[in-house]
Amino acid sequence: MELIFEISRPNRKGYSLPLCDVTEVKLSPDFGRKNPARLPELSEPEIIRHFVNLSYLNHHVDKGFYPLGSCTMKYNPKINEETSRYPGFTHLHPLQPEKTVQGALKLMYELGEILKKIVNLDAITLQPAAGAQGEFTAISIFKAYFKKKGELRKYILIPDSAHGTNPASVHFSGFQPITLSSDSGGLIDLNKLNDLMTPEVAGLMLTNPNTLGLFEKNIKAISEIVHSKGGLLYLDGANLNALLGIVRAGDLGFDAVHFNLHKTFSTPHGGGGPGSGPVAVRKELSQFLPVPVIKEENNFYYLDYELPDSIGKVQSFYGNFLIMVRAYTFLKMIGEEGLKEISKSAILNANYIIQSLKEDYYLPYPGFCMHEGVLSGRNLKDFGVKTLDVAKRLLDFEIHAPTIYFPLIVSEALMIEPTESESIESVEKFINIMKRIRREAEENPEVLKSAPHNTPVRRLDEVKAVKELKLRWKG
Repeated sequence: MELIFEISRPNRKGYSLPLCDVTEVKLSPDFGRKNPARLPELSEPEIIRHFVNLSYLNHHVDKGFYPLGSCTMKYNPKINEETSRYPGFTHLHPLQPEKTVQGALKLMYELGEILKKIVNLDAITLQPAAGAQGEFTAISIFKAYFKKKGELRKYILIPDSAHGTNPASVHFSGFQPITLSSDSGGLIDLNKLNDLMTPEVAGLMLTNPNTLGLFEKNIKAISEIVHSKGGLLYLDGANLNALLGIVRAGDLGFDAVHFNLHKTFSTPHGGGGPGSGPVAVRKELSQFLPVPVIKEENNFYYLDYELPDSIGKVQSFYGNFLIMVRAYTFLKMIGEEGLKEISKSAILNANYIIQSLKEDYYLPYPGFCMHEGVLSGRNLKDFGVKTLDVAKRLLDFEIHAPTIYFPLIVSEALMIEPTESESIESVEKFINIMKRIRREAEENPEVLKSAPHNTPVRRLDEVKAVKELKLRWKG
């Protein structure tokens, strides 16, 4: 495919600007370019065709299966895009008076009420811009809580199966992380938790189900140990797609939880954003939430800044509003009963895949998983094949690779999350392709080692790509 600069021809253009209707002001030469900007010159059809063709070269959830473990890359209904483009939403300014944005405030308030109900917690902020910022917000609230109590706790426990953002959030919040190792079944080791949970520990960050796709069946005991030592329990909500309508975080003993609206409630997050990471907390922590929080009185919605113990803002204004619109649309369309069906279908899809492939790939933790499962390619080493080779070969079949080499406690990990969006046909297609790749590893390993074969860009030298990053075209 030609680069856009290669298609470019002098004096072609794909736009028509209106005549200037304001007084023209000439800028000082100091602000002008020394040389004209090197921009491609194309007609409108050429521009459209180029970017449509370019988009098709990329993999996305509208094009094919995207089983990215721990990222919940579910299908984004197009009605979400329609509602998020309503002029009444897109033309708002965050500094408008409250009386002029009642619709937006009502939507945010109602979204918060729905989210609180899903996890059975008492208060919420919609402000965090993504899951990692939600983690940071929740753990910062823990810090403020203990400071208010006059307790100088230093540490937060983090399981060895945790998401990589957890330790960073702990550091940025002013705590130090302590690793809590898993037992032989891939779950929290209760004896080690009991030993590590000292008066210097503020609490435990827990992903449940964990990144192995396993539900922490001892969650009640975990909660009792943490709370008996005066600590707090936080749920990393990245895997909430397994719990919707089945179990509530508050009922399990969690004091705070963050949501990934851009995962669990369908809004797109490929390419690094945008995101939204609301945080719900128990009543005892509500006074520390970021300001402002949205309140309602006599059908009037307003922004409340009167939280004297607030940790302050975690980002400008009130959050990523149009992601909230998408999530609100999704939740209203699905309804309360639909939430349970989401999780049941996601769990069924994941188990069907893992159980179908456990004889072809190594299953480090036998038994049933939740919404995602972890296989290992370590048995392929006998043929000189790595998990990376399996991931690259999948691209030849127009399937995005699962998450690989994570969680770190599994050698040659393949972390697979199909979500509820996928039909039995697409799941079985994936299973059959994975079985084919397993046969190829044994019969013709070079096919895997040299994959991908059918993509616009073949296998890169990833070390060189990092060291010699090229982000712009030079003719």
